[in-house]
Amino acid sequence: MSRSISDGYAFFYCNPLFDRLSFDLYYFQDLPLLSALMENNQGEKLIAGKMDKLLEKIKTKKAKIGVVGLGYVGLPLALEFVRSGYCVTGIDKSKERVESLKKGKSYVIDVGDEEIALSVKKGLFRVTDDASALSNLDAVSICVPTPLTKTKDPDVSYIISVGQEIKNYMHKGQLFILESTTYPGTTEELVQPMLEEGGLKAGKDFYLAFSPERIDPGNKHYSVKNIPKVVGGVTRQCTELAHCLYSQIIETIVPVSSPKVAETVKLLENTFRNVNIALVNEIAIMAQRLGIDVWEVIDAAKTKPFGFMPFYPGPGLGGHCIPIDPWYLSWVAKKNGFELRFIALADQINSAMPEFVVEKITDALNNAEKSVKGSNVHILGVAYKKDVDDVRESPALEILNILRLKGARVTYTDPYIPEINFHGFNSRSKPLSKELLSKVDCSVIVTDHSNFNYELIVSHSKLIIDTRNALKGINKKHIIRL
Repeated sequence: MSRSISDGYAFFYCNPLFDRLSFDLYYFQDLPLLSALMENNQGEKLIAGKMDKLLEKIKTKKAKIGVVGLGYVGLPLALEFVRSGYCVTGIDKSKERVESLKKGKSYVIDVGDEEIALSVKKGLFRVTDDASALSNLDAVSICVPTPLTKTKDPDVSYIISVGQEIKNYMHKGQLFILESTTYPGTTEELVQPMLEEGGLKAGKDFYLAFSPERIDPGNKHYSVKNIPKVVGGVTRQCTELAHCLYSQIIETIVPVSSPKVAETVKLLENTFRNVNIALVNEIAIMAQRLGIDVWEVIDAAKTKPFGFMPFYPGPGLGGHCIPIDPWYLSWVAKKNGFELRFIALADQINSAMPEFVVEKITDALNNAEKSVKGSNVHILGVAYKKDVDDVRESPALEILNILRLKGARVTYTDPYIPEINFHGFNSRSKPLSKELLSKVDCSVIVTDHSNFNYELIVSHSKLIIDTRNALKGINKKHIIRL
């Protein structure tokens, strides 16, 4: 039905939430409704005013930035803000971490001592274990751990703890961005209600968003700055502010419609990797039965320019993301009456790989007329992946433990991991040498660190199990590949 001005009251107003002027025409049959809308418009203007102030602070580098959780995600993020000209406060409950950073010492492999020392000395990077520092900040990124419980359920206790601290010290006009990997719904169903308990409202009095971390420790090509950043706020204004903040330090920002979408993005990324690694691990086991080199198969398959993405088999999954994140997705799916069967199957396959590696070692020793019991087995690399100093969920530890329980005398070399303590087994890394390699019965490459002397390993090992194809192109009878 068409309307004319005479059908009711009409007015034009300027929407303050956009950079450009936008005019809308409204028709009403009564004045009270018009009055209510005008009052609401005034409210929008107030919200926009607060938002504009924060946007201006961010754009002029006057915003005080905070990062809660100074681990492998939070510390590089904090320093990227420092490089871009912001004053940053890093907050971590670990007094040991705080003291280390105050002394200019890094504990994160991708961050150098010199940069920390200089940033702290200039007063651009302040570190503390005191949560009250939150009260002085304009924008806060939350980068705390989200492990699994023993039953493989999400452990969001760190997020809850930080949320309680923020609630105690927050004030109007602040922006909070959760980066910790978690199940879809955490930001809006857990964090938002906590922060609103004091009476402030998200999108009105403060701003809240989720942006999944995508750090790849040890990666020389991709860092905080050039990895695209996904952001999803609880309101459009929240998304806009998070977009603005991260665009000051990151080349590409990818806004999505909600925190729940952003939360699911990270879980999909790592579930995709988890499932595809499980597929090639199963193909590797099959290839052995068929007498086929699985590495040659993958190299040939990846020449196809479309429809195929190479993944590689290995001794099992490790690290902070791939073995853990899919279970967050699985948990929330079950909570909503749906079972993600691929995740359970992939976990079953990947979790069995350490046993498969031990079988390879056992068979190789048997062929050399030796038993596992009493043999000297040397593990090369115990970190979960190459060129990092992290043993979380590392399959090398499981391989080492299984061999030990079978009676093998196990030693290891890892330039990044000076000491390990796993299931009561304590050991220190041994320097790699001709003498060491010549004394052991079997050398097992579990983590293919770049700084290993592979020529030395090949020349002086009696038997080598290569689980990473680190010796690609070297064909010797004493080398056995996964």
